[in-house]
Amino acid sequence: MNNNTKEELIYRLNDICFSYGDNSVIKKLSCEIKRGKITTLIGANGCGKSTLFSLMTKNLKPDSGSIYLGKSNLNSVRLRELARQVAIVHQNNTAPGDITAEKLVSYGRTPYRSAIFPKNGENDDEKIRWAMDITNTYKFKNKAISQLSGGQRQRVWIAMALAQDTEALFLDEPTTFLDMRYQFQILGLVRRLNKEFGVTVIMVLHDINQSLCYSDEVIAMKDGCIIKQGEPQRIIDRTLLKTVYGVDLNITYINGRPFVLPV
Repeated sequence: MNNNTKEELIYRLNDICFSYGDNSVIKKLSCEIKRGKITTLIGANGCGKSTLFSLMTKNLKPDSGSIYLGKSNLNSVRLRELARQVAIVHQNNTAPGDITAEKLVSYGRTPYRSAIFPKNGENDDEKIRWAMDITNTYKFKNKAISQLSGGQRQRVWIAMALAQDTEALFLDEPTTFLDMRYQFQILGLVRRLNKEFGVTVIMVLHDINQSLCYSDEVIAMKDGCIIKQGEPQRIIDRTLLKTVYGVDLNITYINGRPFVLPV
């Protein structure tokens, strides 16, 4: 462990192991994730990124080791409390096609409601409006989800996550299946949420250059282990890329950021 204080860290993972049956996927993995940063998991398909994502969001439970969210062992954090601290946007999200955008976003307030008072309160309405304003989705609040484009739907799902009013936002390949314009809109939104509102972002991205461009730190994985973690401009080199992806790649720099090119 490094010298970061607990207050500077939002997640600490100590010697995590996880297997699907006899298939060992995560192997004695330890890392720390800082508050207020954009941290991206990178690596080839099958390296364990999505499994690690699921372990940190309590969709899976480690076979051994410990995960701490702030000062609390994740095992002891109830799902309702987790939903007040961490919001998650999965790669594949489903909802009834006739549900309106605003109704979907309102579900983000569920962790704060009781069975006795299930309807929106004044604070709920404020959070919903803020989440839709910041994602530029309020203009189609009354439209059914089925009437929206892929990029618009993705922003609505992010708005729902923001309505939870959490410190951390998990995104599992948020640009998948989107055309280039919507990819950059989503990543620009992620950056704004982090820089202007202090949201800690932990995401999985498939595109290596998007990962290097939009992340404060990257966690490079291979075979269920972390090969290296740190600022992209400090840790990314041809040797690391060869190790992680198994191919030779050139690296150039644009505005101080590494950018990967084929050989």
